[in-house]
Amino acid sequence: MGKKILVTGGAGYIGSHTAVELQNAGYEVVIVDNLSNSNEAVIDGITRITGIRPAFEHLDCNDREGMHKVFEKYPGIEGVIHFAASKAVGESVQKPLLYYRNNLVSLMNILELMQEFGVKGIVFSSSCTVYGQPDVLPVDESAPIKPALSPYGNTKQICEEIVRDTIHSGAAYRAILLRYFNPIGAHPTAEIGELPLGVPQNLIPYLTQTAIGIRKELSVFGNDYNTPDGSCIRDYINVVDLAKAHVVAMNRMLNALSDEAVEVFNLGTGRGVSVLELINSFERATGVAVPHKIVGRRKGDIEQVWANPDRANNVLGWTAEESLDDTLASAWRWQEKLRERGIM
Repeated sequence: MGKKILVTGGAGYIGSHTAVELQNAGYEVVIVDNLSNSNEAVIDGITRITGIRPAFEHLDCNDREGMHKVFEKYPGIEGVIHFAASKAVGESVQKPLLYYRNNLVSLMNILELMQEFGVKGIVFSSSCTVYGQPDVLPVDESAPIKPALSPYGNTKQICEEIVRDTIHSGAAYRAILLRYFNPIGAHPTAEIGELPLGVPQNLIPYLTQTAIGIRKELSVFGNDYNTPDGSCIRDYINVVDLAKAHVVAMNRMLNALSDEAVEVFNLGTGRGVSVLELINSFERATGVAVPHKIVGRRKGDIEQVWANPDRANNVLGWTAEESLDDTLASAWRWQEKLRERGIM
């Protein structure tokens, strides 16, 4: 087997797609997930796609003693990709303490254990929310970090600071902070995709569940923003493209291809798409109507943000490749596969 990588939150949406790409690239994957917003059946999906079953530990990263046992059980972990976190903007406004506890404590446990077990590097799952509402669009990595508009966004800002401070204090590992824009879509095999527990907090699973008749209609939060059609604008990136960036980042760290101990990259397409445009694109790509209504703005939402991905393109050597229509079609195939399996 290849080099061993610990993927926290690896049964989740982005984590599972990244586990697939890591295994396809020859890495040995160990997944830790508490299944708070995922399902262990995802491990079966990863196995069907790659032909390799990753090691899996059902565990919360906030359990430091349990995580210590994981590092002991799987000696020689060379890198960590840390996804494990609560991630819904709206929920974070309602449950801030849950977000601070889950997102900060889990990272601190991982960083301490990395030092103890001689791990070479960490790829941290960050977010474009650290920029708040940028003054200049598209936003690049030099944009100022503004006061967060939600507890979720604030946890990402604080976590980035924790990583920097830990490394600057002398920790003998490297870090790459990947600031995602908005991941959507599913694996082209429809073996894995976005499957939140309960009512979806993210746009695309709610949209596809509405299109297939599980939800009555999709709520569009505000049509009075200062955008061409009044709805919020985001940079929607294919989840497999995003997953591949993590493999490139891990290769970069483990092969010491940079002199910098901490690097930051925006991961996006460079194109802003409004919520109403996204609905239209889905209907065009699939031929399926999405019942929707305009409701009031949602607390914590940023008006518009999209990436300048030049640094990731030129320095990391990564580019988003999938089209928006193909990505939305993959999300629909995943929803149809869930219906076929009787899941929803």
